[in-house]
Amino acid sequence: MTPGGGYTLTGPDARPYRSAAKGRWGGHRRSQIYGRLDCPSALRAIRDGGYVPQRVFFADEAIALAAGYRPCAVCCPQRYRAWKASRKRGEPWTP
Repeated sequence: MTPGGGYTLTGPDARPYRSAAKGRWGGHRRSQIYGRLDCPSALRAIRDGGYVPQRVFFADEAIALAAGYRPCAVCCPQRYRAWKASRKRGEPWTP
């Protein structure tokens, strides 16, 4: 929650915006990876420090994809494999 209430989410244009609702997906700005909020890899990185300044949140998966993020191989392995296969074929991927 941001000061004054509400949440900061990332939009399809990769720009932040204020929302009354929490994000349903988390991501890492620098690596442009998104995943579940309970992702073990993200939680470990947060615990070890240095990850939080790059943390972003998305209202839904379609917005994360539109913003240029890819699925996490750790917490979304099936989505990641499908995304990777579509890239090899030169096709866009949608969940």
